[in-house]
Amino acid sequence: SFPELFEKKNYELRIAGGAVRDLLSGMTPQDIDFATTATPAEMKEMFTSAGVRLINNKGEKHGTITARLHEQNFEITTLRIDVVTDGRHAEVEFTTDWEKDAERRDLTVNSMFLGLDGMLYDFFNGYEDLKNKKIRFVGKASERIQEDYLRILRYFRFYGRIAEKPGDHEPSTLQAIKENAKGLAGISGERIWVELKKILLGNHVNHLVRLMYELDIAQYIGLPLDGSLEEFDRVTKNIQNLCPKPMTVLTSLFKVKDDVTNLDLRLKISKEEKNLGLFLVKHRQELTKAMGPEPLRPYQDFIMDSREANTNSKICELLKYQGEEHLLREMQQWTVPSFPVSGHDLRKMGVSSGKEIGTALQQLRDEWKKSGYHMDKEELLSCLKKL
Repeated sequence: SFPELFEKKNYELRIAGGAVRDLLSGMTPQDIDFATTATPAEMKEMFTSAGVRLINNKGEKHGTITARLHEQNFEITTLRIDVVTDGRHAEVEFTTDWEKDAERRDLTVNSMFLGLDGMLYDFFNGYEDLKNKKIRFVGKASERIQEDYLRILRYFRFYGRIAEKPGDHEPSTLQAIKENAKGLAGISGERIWVELKKILLGNHVNHLVRLMYELDIAQYIGLPLDGSLEEFDRVTKNIQNLCPKPMTVLTSLFKVKDDVTNLDLRLKISKEEKNLGLFLVKHRQELTKAMGPEPLRPYQDFIMDSREANTNSKICELLKYQGEEHLLREMQQWTVPSFPVSGHDLRKMGVSSGKEIGTALQQLRDEWKKSGYHMDKEELLSCLKKL
């Protein structure tokens, strides 16, 4: 096994960062990252001579080597100190001092190491904070944030993941965030969107987005200056257990189409995300359930009239947005019926000109829709005779 390779050479190897946090919380980590005292060159040499496959992924200049073993990728990073940072990228130098490496990490709960013998190395009270569900920066908040302004959003993301209740922040942390909010203007939209999506699907989202407005962050990450927080409040309650897409949650802040376009300009969201946002802004108010025995009909009619492929999934997101849990379940069970009559059927009945066939098909489609898509081919064709 690869830990033995490190041991033979007297290099220290420990599990690092988020994986330690997950293991201590009793969760299975998604991926396990390792930290070591060995330099990238030493690791390459060691792995190559042991016949372990290395995967080349540009991580080497900040000290990360990726080894492929038993169908799994292992990322192993040399302990390092950030020498110069410009708020986005760091120049690194390698070290063998574990505390120095922990010191440059963002949050205390992410700054621990776990020896393979189960020994915990925790220089900044991360375990204590994790048990108390506290999110704190390592050392001075403003220094950590200035090393990489994206850490402001990481603070919110982990708050939504770990903190028990909204509003449990250290005032000095919020102050540091407010003073450094402008720094987010220099961070790429793609990086911001990755964090923001996770915040939107985490806990306390309503509290955290309000905080983004209070601390002057919203304008730097593509959110409208006058986001409608009341609607956001309402919709975040609606979708609590409905697994919405991030865009569905976010769109409730938007008042007009341009809000979606501006978000896209800043964050480079995907085409699908942009279209979903535009769809919700356009239809959230007037496309609602029908009174009477068939509440789903307006949604079904919309899908049947639409010529686009993924209207169905957009309608499901709209139902989540509106908090229509029962209708959503029904919608997910519903399959789009296919229109039973073709031009071929009409030719057999003696309708010959293309133009007449087109008109007749349209009339029959209307009848079929009125019937709630229940009429079959026979009924429709007999209907044609009447027409």
